[in-house]
Amino acid sequence: MNRRTLLRTATALGAAGLATGFPTGATAAPTTAAPSGPGSRHPLRVQVVLFEGVEELDIAAPYEVLSAADHFTDRDVEVRYVALDGPRTITAAYGTTLRVGHALAPEEADVLVVPGGGYARREAPGVWAEIQRGALPRALAEARRPGLTLAAVCTGVMLLSAAGVTRGRPCTTHHKARTDLEQQGGVLKKARVVDDGDLVTAGGVTSGLDLALRLVRRELGVDAALGLETMLEYEARGTVWTSGPGPS
Repeated sequence: MNRRTLLRTATALGAAGLATGFPTGATAAPTTAAPSGPGSRHPLRVQVVLFEGVEELDIAAPYEVLSAADHFTDRDVEVRYVALDGPRTITAAYGTTLRVGHALAPEEADVLVVPGGGYARREAPGVWAEIQRGALPRALAEARRPGLTLAAVCTGVMLLSAAGVTRGRPCTTHHKARTDLEQQGGVLKKARVVDDGDLVTAGGVTSGLDLALRLVRRELGVDAALGLETMLEYEARGTVWTSGPGPS
């Protein structure tokens, strides 16, 4: 069943009928920047950044929400896992092995999602090890450009902090990393999701669901987010702190 047929079926049967048939991959995307927002016809291109020691739920929740969003809009949504070092197998925080099929290519993305994991385990793989290595924070710093939204879940925000992205910007992170985020120049907001335009951050682990739903509301519209909530049997939690107009 193609996407438009699925949408017609959804209209007739309601969101509950969409419990099966999640997209599992993404096609190649053009490298030029494209208009964004609910009225855009250009595909919404999302890259979820993986690294050794990444938290499983930090990657799975945004990936599933954003991939499933394709069922609730006539705009294409392309979501892929990427790694700085190119296609490879990574081992996540709790031992899950994941095959990453694409290299990080921010010039081909509208949204980069940076997950957390391992920030408190400084002797093990994870965010702290990536900060010490330096390559991923440098790549994130260099990725910034008009039209690209940097989003981060949990201690993935600390990778953006190491990249200098959060300095002087409203943001949030896992409660155990908030002091570090403030000391590094972030303007801490004690909200579950903080939307500061091209920087969207979320708190601890499960808030990846809320981060992704916020991005869906912004980029694809409120109806798409409501349809997802029905399908997922999950209602967005907490108040979104936002620096500008837009659906809350």
